[in-house]
Amino acid sequence: MVRQPSINAQNRPPLSIDRITDAALSIVDGQGLGRLTMRRLGDALEVEAMAIYHHLPRGKEQLLDHLVAHVAVLPASEGDATGWRDALHRWAVAYRARLLTHQGVLPLLVTRRNPAALTTTTASLLELMRGGGVPEDTARVAAHVLLGFVLGHAALEVRGTPAFPGDSVGTPGEAPIDWDARFAAGLDQALAGVNPG
Repeated sequence: MVRQPSINAQNRPPLSIDRITDAALSIVDGQGLGRLTMRRLGDALEVEAMAIYHHLPRGKEQLLDHLVAHVAVLPASEGDATGWRDALHRWAVAYRARLLTHQGVLPLLVTRRNPAALTTTTASLLELMRGGGVPEDTARVAAHVLLGFVLGHAALEVRGTPAFPGDSVGTPGEAPIDWDARFAAGLDQALAGVNPG
């Protein structure tokens, strides 16, 4: 079926990768990753699905990469001998918040092979630590640990999965897990292990 031009088509902003990504993220946030199709995305944008391929020639695969990149939070690029730990802390807190806001994208971060967004994020973390005088080998391990911690914690939190026997997820009469406190404590421990040379 050929879509009839919308009355609002003249007032609609032009199609762009950013607009496509925002609309896809809205679908994922509202309906889940499994409901994201190019046809549904075209409907949300009020265009034929084929119009999306003009901006994303590889189709849905390229769109998924853009979703991963869109949710990524990059740390500030400047690092110094005193502020790099605080910058890493701010990055981790902000990234966790983004992941919890856009939970539907989380599976992409842990299942897609070498998504460019994670490579870019890791490179930014390394640069931040280098600026703080952290040796290269230590910085590489620390970036891996921090990224794994934030992703893993968010995944457990989204699932509501107890991390240890005895943790409660809201069983009557038991206090639920304080995910904020657990994240803060874990992050402090992870950052304490990053030692400059």
